[in-house]
Amino acid sequence: MKIKISKSFTPYPEALIVPIVQNEGFENALTKMAEWAGVAPELMLADFKADWKEIATLYPTGKTDLKRIYLLGLGKDVTAPKVLTAFRSLSYRLKSKLPPRTGVSFLRMEQTDQVVPWIEAAVNGLLLGQYDTGQYKTEEKKPQPLFTDGAELGIYTTVDVAAAVEKARAVAETQLRLLDLVNAPANKKMPRTLAEWALESGDRYGYSVEVFDGDQLKELGLHALLAVSQGSESPPAFLVMEYTPADATAGTLHKVGLVGKGVTFDTGGISIKESAHMHMMKSDMAGAAAVLGAMELAARLRLPVHLIGVIPATENSVDAKSTKPGDVIGSYLGKTIEVIDTDAEGRLILADALAYLNRNYQPEVIIDLATLTGSVIGTLGYHAAGLFTHNDELAAELTRAADQTGERVWRLPLWDVYEEDLHSDVADLKNYGGKPVAGAISGAKFLEVFTENHPRWAHLDVAGVAFTDSEFSKMRSATAYGVRLLVEYLSRL
Repeated sequence: MKIKISKSFTPYPEALIVPIVQNEGFENALTKMAEWAGVAPELMLADFKADWKEIATLYPTGKTDLKRIYLLGLGKDVTAPKVLTAFRSLSYRLKSKLPPRTGVSFLRMEQTDQVVPWIEAAVNGLLLGQYDTGQYKTEEKKPQPLFTDGAELGIYTTVDVAAAVEKARAVAETQLRLLDLVNAPANKKMPRTLAEWALESGDRYGYSVEVFDGDQLKELGLHALLAVSQGSESPPAFLVMEYTPADATAGTLHKVGLVGKGVTFDTGGISIKESAHMHMMKSDMAGAAAVLGAMELAARLRLPVHLIGVIPATENSVDAKSTKPGDVIGSYLGKTIEVIDTDAEGRLILADALAYLNRNYQPEVIIDLATLTGSVIGTLGYHAAGLFTHNDELAAELTRAADQTGERVWRLPLWDVYEEDLHSDVADLKNYGGKPVAGAISGAKFLEVFTENHPRWAHLDVAGVAFTDSEFSKMRSATAYGVRLLVEYLSRL
């Protein structure tokens, strides 16, 4: 699909999408639209109120080639995330009906200073709306005319939005591939699959990828990762990715490190999960997916940042060789860990990754993302990630990026009083305190130990937002949460 930016309808598309804000002047705007389209304004005003995600179809007269006009309500108090969701909803609901030549008109909205981020959001949403969770179905897929190679999406505006449109397309294309990756079942997605994804992406977009496996993991001292993986037939992998702009001057860029939890399937280990929802544990690598996406887009968009991404990838399986509750294991940092609960495995592999990143790269900022705890869902539900950091400035920067993208975060405490949950009588610390409360906080406190008090570290517990229910799927599915948040944060450095 080609995206063309134009200042006028020359020629007309086959279908035109017109977003409408529900403000004081929207009835006047609708009347003018009705007159332009050659339809009765009183009928339009009676049937369409511009509520958020509301769609009305007009059949214009006297417009060569223009067969349909889709009015899309944006509601009140419009934000870029609301625009994205509205356009994704329209695209998802009408994807079989949108013709090969479809346009979106922002010509009546250029008085707002938000038109550029709104257009970026609209393009991103339209592209995401094509996603289909049935990637393994054998039945023939219904054609989606707008999303074919010969199709053209027109963006009508007098504002320079070329860079925003290109960014929106790049982000959406990466997100679509990550949706497939996170939604893939365990027999289609092993630790090596994440490594192959990174290697292919790095080769295509120009960033380095090194994959450690086998005896290399022992040589590096990644003892916690190895302890989690020892019950699985699929060998673990440790991914280290690095991007620096080709034209960068040494020492002038911010150095940021990202860590993503890459458990490609989590049975819980010996502390096995209940069967009712275990199939969804294919999504336990969603944090890793966000890091993969951020690395790819930093390189593709040529963001001015020195970025390092680290992903510990493994399965957490049940076997005679599996780590058992009560076992004491080592770690990259040298600390010993008493494993109370083998289902608290994410913090173990992140411990090695955080310590490795910090000691080998000394980044100014460290951000980790993980589907770490069910506790954070009990606290925040399915609408925000838990944000943990001691650094107020970093918290504000991430919150600002979250607000801009709609990938919400909510800050939770890291008070020292929670350290008592980590106390072990037999090792340096334990991986689970055993209390049925504040689990997200105690998990974050565990990770903090392995950052060695890094002054600008943040942990995002994305368990409630990475794989959830939505209008875009009949089943719980991936969201690609974190990709746009990280890109927005990195773009502002």
